[in-house]
Parts: sequence; C-alpha cells; structure tokens
Amino acid sequence: MRVLPLIATGLLTTTVLPATASLAAAQQAVRIHDIQGTTRVSPLNGQQVSGVTGVVTGVRATGSARGFWFQDPQPDTDPRTSEGLFVFTGDLTPQVAVGAAVTVSGTVAEHYPGGQDGPNQSVTELTSASWQVSGTGEIPPEPLVADTVPVEHTPDGEIDSRELEPERFALDFYESREAMALRVDDARVVGPTDEYRSLWITTKPAQNANERGGTTYTGYADPNAGRLKVESLLAGEFPAAAVGDRLQGSTSGPLDYSSFGGYVLEAAQLGAHVPGGAQPETTRAQRPDELAVATYNVENLDAADEQTKFDRLAQGVVGNLAAPDVLALEEVQDNTGATDDGVVAADETLQRFTHAIAAAGGPRYQWRQIDPENNADGGEPGGNIRVALMFNPARVSFVDRPGGDATTAVQPVADGDRAALSVSPGRVEPANAAWTDSRKPLVGEFLFQGRPVFVVANHFSSKGGDQPLHGRFQPPARSSEQQRAEQAKAVRGFVDQTLAVDPQAAIVVAGDLNDYGFSPALAPLTEALTSPADALPPVERYSYVYEGNSQQLDHILLTGPLTVDYDIVHVNAEFPDQISDHDPQVVRLRAAE
Repeated sequence: MRVLPLIATGLLTTTVLPATASLAAAQQAVRIHDIQGTTRVSPLNGQQVSGVTGVVTGVRATGSARGFWFQDPQPDTDPRTSEGLFVFTGDLTPQVAVGAAVTVSGTVAEHYPGGQDGPNQSVTELTSASWQVSGTGEIPPEPLVADTVPVEHTPDGEIDSRELEPERFALDFYESREAMALRVDDARVVGPTDEYRSLWITTKPAQNANERGGTTYTGYADPNAGRLKVESLLAGEFPAAAVGDRLQGSTSGPLDYSSFGGYVLEAAQLGAHVPGGAQPETTRAQRPDELAVATYNVENLDAADEQTKFDRLAQGVVGNLAAPDVLALEEVQDNTGATDDGVVAADETLQRFTHAIAAAGGPRYQWRQIDPENNADGGEPGGNIRVALMFNPARVSFVDRPGGDATTAVQPVADGDRAALSVSPGRVEPANAAWTDSRKPLVGEFLFQGRPVFVVANHFSSKGGDQPLHGRFQPPARSSEQQRAEQAKAVRGFVDQTLAVDPQAAIVVAGDLNDYGFSPALAPLTEALTSPADALPPVERYSYVYEGNSQQLDHILLTGPLTVDYDIVHVNAEFPDQISDHDPQVVRLRAAE
C-alpha cells in the first residue's frame, strides 16, 4: 500500500510532511534525472525533495493509481538517466493539465507493482506530493524506431542495482526512459485489444514476424525486444485491434511499468486504427481415407454459458475445422461452472456443445470423458475442468472398455498382435503426484477403417507462478516447468508401454501442454514423438498470443507409420473478439503405404 497524506487545493496540492522529515531534506532542490539516477532504484529513495521542475506529459485520472507524469525540458547528457517522473496521487484526481509547467515537492519512492518481494521491476515516483503551476511548456515525444531498442534483452542476475546500459540491453533502454514521453509511428499490432483497453505493438516490425503480422516467441534467448504494451489516457473508444492491424500516424505518451506486461506506453495520442485484413482461417476437410484429429481449448466452457459461446465454438468446429473426426477438448467445466457446489458431471455442458454443432450443420458428435474428483484438477475453483473426447460415429468407432474412473489408471494390454486399453476411456496415472491440482490425461481407443488409434487428450499445469520476461530477476525462474516435466514423463511412460506391446501402434498425443516446443519441460515427449509443427518455419508455430508474443502452447505429437497433413487454424488468439484464447489445430492421418 502507498500512503499519501494529501490536502487538495485546486491546482495546488499541499503536503503534510512527516514530523521526522528534516528541514534540509525538505528543501533539497533536485532535477528529475538526479532522482532517477543511473540504476533502477533512485539514489534519493525515501528522501524529501523540492523544487523539481518539468512539464506535464500525461494525466491518469481514473483508478486507484492516479497521478501525472512530468518531464524536464532540459535533459542532462547521461543516456542512463531518465528525464521523466510519475507523481502518485492515489485515488485523488490531480488537478493539472498536460502542458502545464510545474514545480513539485514530495517524497521519492520506489513502487513495486505486486509487492516489494515480488519479481516485478519498480517504478520511481513522488508520493505525498505538492506542486505549483508556473506556466506552460511542451515536451516533444522521443521517437522509437526499429534501430532504437537493442535486440539483447537484459543481463543475468537481479537487475535492480546494476548500472544501466541502455545502448546494449532492451530492458535498460526502457528503464532509462521511464516516465518520459515516447512516440511510435505507424505501429503494427502484435497483441489484440483485450478487455482492459490495452493492446501490444512492435517497434521492430521485422523481428520474428510471422505471416499474419504477429511476433513469434522462438526461444528463451530471444523474447522479442520490440514488443511494447499500449494503454490509453484518453476518454472514449479504444480501437478493437487484431494482430496485423496498424495504428497509423503517431501513438505517443509517457512510458509506465505494470505487473501486467512490463513497460507500457500510456497513450495521450493514439494513431488511427487501420485493419490489416486478417480473417479467421479455415482448414480443408479430410478425405475419405484420412483420420482428422483436432485439439481445442474451449476456455472454461460450461452449461450455464450464453448460447452465443456454444454457437461460435460450434461454428468454429464445423466451418473452420471442417468437422474433424476426433476432437480432444480442454477446459470443459462441470454443469454448474464456477459455482462450487460439489457438482462434477459435465454431461449437460457436452450435450449443449454437441447440439450446437449439429445445429451448425455438423455431425452428431458423441463424447467420452471421466468426471474428476471434486476440486482436484485445478482451474477455476468449482469449475472442475477436464479434458474430453468427442468423435463423429459416422467416421470413427470408439472402443468402450468399462472400468475407467477418476482414480483408475489405464494400461496398455495385448489384444492378439495389437495393443488395446485396459479401460477406455481411461486416465494416465491419476495417482501420480505430477497431476496434483492438474488435469489428468484421458486416453481413448478408436477404430478407423479397422485400424486402432489411441488418442491421449492433455491439459498440462499452467505457467502460474513463473517470473515474467520483463521482471527484475533474469533469466526469469520458470518454477512451473518442474511439474510439466513430470507430466510429460508420465505421458511418455504410457506411450512407451503401448509401443512395447505393439511397436506399430498409432498414438496421437494432443492438447494444451502449456509450454513451448523448445521447452526442456516437454523434452520427454518432443524427443520421442513426431511433432508435425516442426515442419513449419519456427515463426509459424503458435496457437496463443501473450504479451505480444505469438507462442506455441498447444501441440499434436504422433507415433506410428502414418503420413501427416497438419494445420494450426488461427481463429481466436489474434482477434479482440476471441471466443477462446487458444487456436485449435488439426492433423489428418493416413496409414503409410
């Protein structure tokens, strides 16, 4: 919590100074660059300062973190020291306008969004502030162009106290301009508008650019320095922008820092929204001799959802995915959704979905799933999310083998010279500690044109708790990887056991694995199974967009003598009106000749 004893008096806010503040400290006149210093933490942190002059470049007039940014029109010659500063007024709207020349007094503070012990960088600011307007001025925003921001992200270690190297590291570059007015011209959108009136642009249009206008995260060593979040200080509408759109003209305002994305341009001017023309993709229909298997995270779908959600998801299955033969679904919730009432059944949820698909002109799908134990599988409390299998009985048969439940482990068994499942559907090692508070994989045995195919539907544990790319600890700790690595080993164990029974077994491991193809957490699977996504250029491997990075969280992995046609179908993640935050993908399989 930030405490500020304020008495507002029009354009002037008078501060009640703590009794412990010395008169000398209160009278210390400094410049903004003296306060910002050459590291992330102010050399005057905790001290009272006065006579700090500058011109107001932006005002935040809403929310609980109101205040204004001001900037010194007479910068020093040190590229490490920012010339801008934020004045924090809490839930009081500052009575000051952009362009006002002000003289400010207050206490220098370092605010860590999310808490001082957390992983985020700090914001240098003045609290308990008073100011006097002395006239007007103007601060031309500094332009950001492709060559401005360094490609190298940041050095390793805790970066709070190290001297900034803005010409070498991207995070240092932004920190050296904290609270200063910046400008990006004709910016391309790389992260769609969200519900909080924010979007992501890139200052480096060529950096890992994919065909649809995004910026793809291709490895831990290259987090894409050109990404920059944009919010608006302006009242009125905010552009509903998709990836690949542009903000034509200038987008400018002071540079802030947030726990939700890191450095953010608080736009006092927004460029004109120009659509880039991206449309939701459609894939081709499978041929008679092809088995089409898709994976789709339907984002907390439950029976209480509006019919619009079911209809749009159904249209995606029928129109965009061309009605695949088998669907591995993630984030199917129980019949009462997030209401924590002990209900675990999801039959009403799946029935509404299959009805919506049929109404959209698709097949009459059937489904198989296993109800989890109540509140044992993570996700939204009370929602009991699980994976499920849907299939078109006109194209593929499901082999039902009784006995599968929330705690019974499925085992591969011999059935003549082929593999079969001990229970179908069944769960992979549900008692394994790897699945604590996480979804258990569901395996189903199918027959397609007389050939058995095993589909393993997955939803690995989330990245919650990992440190951010933009944080003060580098490289960021990815503590959640450990559980996913154990989950990958468990699924790999099932695959290996099945292949030990039948080395020619056709196995499809599909779902939201919540990690990247290059992640060591997924190595037990990616090193042993075929990933059809690997045939794509690295920049085209993505199914999700997070903080302006297009990234690969959803996967289809294969064994067996199969020929493959694979497609990631971009229908959601790049658009502001997404019905799910994930894109589905589909693989069409034929037995090798």
